Amino acid sequence: MTTTENIERLLAHHTVSASLRNIAGKVLNGQRITPEEGLTLFQEADLGLMGALANFIREKKHGDNTYFNRNFHIEPTNVCVYDCKFCSYSRMIKKREEGWEYTMDEMLEMVKKYDDQPVTEVHIVGGVLPQYDLEFYTSLFRKIKEHRPELHVKALTPVEYHYIFKKAKISYAEGMKLMKEAGLDSMPGGGAEIFHPDIRKQIAADKCTGEQWLAIHEEWHKLGMRSNATILYGHIENYEHRIHHLELLRQLQDRTGGFQTFIPLKFRNKDNQMSNVPEVSTVEDLKMYAFSRIYLDNFDHVKAYWPMLGRNNAQLTLAYGVDDIDGTIDDTTKIYSMAGSEEQHPAMSTRDLVNLIRQVGRKPIERDTLYNVVMDYTDVVFEEDEQNRGYTALPVLN
Repeated sequence: MTTTENIERLLAHHTVSASLRNIAGKVLNGQRITPEEGLTLFQEADLGLMGALANFIREKKHGDNTYFNRNFHIEPTNVCVYDCKFCSYSRMIKKREEGWEYTMDEMLEMVKKYDDQPVTEVHIVGGVLPQYDLEFYTSLFRKIKEHRPELHVKALTPVEYHYIFKKAKISYAEGMKLMKEAGLDSMPGGGAEIFHPDIRKQIAADKCTGEQWLAIHEEWHKLGMRSNATILYGHIENYEHRIHHLELLRQLQDRTGGFQTFIPLKFRNKDNQMSNVPEVSTVEDLKMYAFSRIYLDNFDHVKAYWPMLGRNNAQLTLAYGVDDIDGTIDDTTKIYSMAGSEEQHPAMSTRDLVNLIRQVGRKPIERDTLYNVVMDYTDVVFEEDEQNRGYTALPVLN
């Protein structure tokens, strides 16, 4: 049964309303749905229909191609001037002895650790502290590029940039230009949380606003550069708040075209000030991924961050609109493991990622950060090789 036939079968059920059938028709015809239609979709569509519609879009855009990259993270510090209620990762300055604060030399040594490995990206994001200022990060980016020019630097969220630029008394436009000149290649999507002010002021009142987050990305896009976007879902927000968030992203993407990937991030309730808020179910996770794929019609990619969801659930998302599962990571991030995520020591080899994708009938494609194909693993086997960290990828000879 084709995806379209499956959707038609689901729509034929007597419990499906006329309005939901109309929304499904718009999706199948490549038409944009409105916020009001999005709410109907969230409230009325069951997981099967939502997933089928999202998978239709996913396969129309990418077929079975599923992307990953070889990356590692640097988290400069988990000490932070901000007090986000949902965060299990950060430590306030008064408790900085519980955290870490890496020097520039320590971070450069982390980069050098991967000198003999075919990684393509370093992902840098962490807490906000005064010493990590404009001069610090522009110097860090330059030194990384001097050491390894081809390594893609994806670094810092608008939360960090807002603080840095305010401290330096410069505009967002000037600040982003300086970061680009220093070697910044792209921006991650973190810090977005929920844009709606009613929710944001309850969970992250002292960090940059949703409008400021969007403005910094817009300045970056004006420079011809790319970035990602996220949402933190599954806490005290409702469907209207999620749709408001996605609508603002969709509007900015209409103006700039600078976003390349959207990543829904699940709220985790371990060891934070919102531990009383229960986590949502896997069904709700899959609905959020599927809805994101349907609503964000002008985004090329939807990514599932496998260390947060766990490997099995990340596989499930590939049938619900997701075409990217992030990268190897090599146990270099603590942001979600400290919050009780499924993966406490997140690391996968290229072979692991390829097999994970193959197991659900998709095609594994290694990409760089900007989605240029590094290697198509569709017809690749792995041969054991102790001198090459365990395995060598060999093309299949037909």
